[in-house]
Amino acid sequence: MIESNLPALQVVVPLLAAPFCAMFRKGPGAWFIALAANWAAFAIAVALLLRVSDGSILSYMMGGWPAPLGIEYRIDIVNAFVLLVVSGIGAVIIPYARLSIAIEIAEDRQAWFYTMYLLCLAGLLGVTITGDAFNIFVFLEISSLSSYVMIAMGRDRRALTASYQYLIMGTIGATFIVIGIGLLWTLTGTLNLLDLAQRIRVIENAPGVLSALAFLAVGISLKLALFPLHLWLPNAYAYAPSVASAFLAGTATKVAIYLFLRFFFTVFGGSAWFDASPVAEIFLVLSLAAMFAASTVAIFQNDVKRMLAYSSVAQIGYITLGISLASETALTGSIVHIFNHALMKAGLFLLVGGIVYRLRLFKIEDLAGIGRKMPLTMAGFTILGLSMLGTPGTVGFIGKWYLGLAAIEAGYWWLVILIVASSLLTLVYMGRVVEVAYFREPSPAVAQLREAPLSMLIPAWLLVVGSVWFGFDTEATVGFASRAAAALVAGVF
Repeated sequence: MIESNLPALQVVVPLLAAPFCAMFRKGPGAWFIALAANWAAFAIAVALLLRVSDGSILSYMMGGWPAPLGIEYRIDIVNAFVLLVVSGIGAVIIPYARLSIAIEIAEDRQAWFYTMYLLCLAGLLGVTITGDAFNIFVFLEISSLSSYVMIAMGRDRRALTASYQYLIMGTIGATFIVIGIGLLWTLTGTLNLLDLAQRIRVIENAPGVLSALAFLAVGISLKLALFPLHLWLPNAYAYAPSVASAFLAGTATKVAIYLFLRFFFTVFGGSAWFDASPVAEIFLVLSLAAMFAASTVAIFQNDVKRMLAYSSVAQIGYITLGISLASETALTGSIVHIFNHALMKAGLFLLVGGIVYRLRLFKIEDLAGIGRKMPLTMAGFTILGLSMLGTPGTVGFIGKWYLGLAAIEAGYWWLVILIVASSLLTLVYMGRVVEVAYFREPSPAVAQLREAPLSMLIPAWLLVVGSVWFGFDTEATVGFASRAAAALVAGVF
């Protein structure tokens, strides 16, 4: 009975756990509820991925109403992989949250933070698993609204401004998405994604299809922070509580990227249609701009969290670069980089959160000599920095390797040079932190430090170890990514 209802439970478990968190006046009880719900969601995601790993598709009808009249949850290798990423990153982060939230958020607001966290998790999982276009919008708004609240809970007053800016940009993006979905419904008379895909193939040359495409492209690009629609992201990541920064960096933009893949490949008809549309060329230019412009801005940041935020914009550029090439190899690189970047960036934000826990500061100049006082934290930061650079033996290399192969397959040798050149910019801004941490004398404040608590170090180092492990053993990650890419290229759902 439970096994047959796993698709529904994937969303229901965190969604129902959220109000239970709100019943607590203090953080520890709410944290335990969030921990149990997140780990249960991760276990369900693993079970679902195993069930579709052979290429099969699970269809779950809500309320007994058959699709396309009823709401359908539909799971294939593509969204099962993303479900694993979202719930897995959360499962690692939530044990870390107990101490981090205790010092960054007032005690009477901690239970509300965990409530918002679970609502955000439920929304992201819902966007990923649903096979209904309007449900995508509903779940997207659940995740977005709870994200605004989590960001606003940051201890810096600028967190409120960052949250408000994100709210404005997010609302604009959501409006574009719902207009695009409305146009598709007007043209086809259905909201079921599978039904949409079949009907659009009949009317693909209708004028309204291109309009729907444009609205969806802009709206989803705002959500995934594609350059130059990324302006909400740096402040949101910089001033949010460390747990929120790590969770959103590892999951939210990845779900938006999945949404783009699902609409523009599955619904609109696979890589053949994507190659023939103007979106591919636009994404290629914007991806390159993100890779270079965001990395350049990151070099001049003095705030470590803002530096990592701009780095995220650049890394999103690598993922969308693969989408723009639209080949199976390129999409394999993009999808595996979704997983790899989630590991790297969530790990980096968790390690910075450990520094905030001890030092309460995260300006680069404040970290002088910290490598001697917090050796495990800074060793992990250095390893993940090398992974961001794309060093062989780390996960950061894998995605860029496949992107390079895809560029060569397409005859774009110059693109390989640009991928390498943009990666060298990563060396500059990550190298600044490493140089200050290891090659300068400790400041008086740093001299009094000790290592972060084990309950914060262990989750962060799980991601560090994962970044190295999956850099060598790529059978699982690349295997799932390549099968997902093949399904997207073929337009199978």
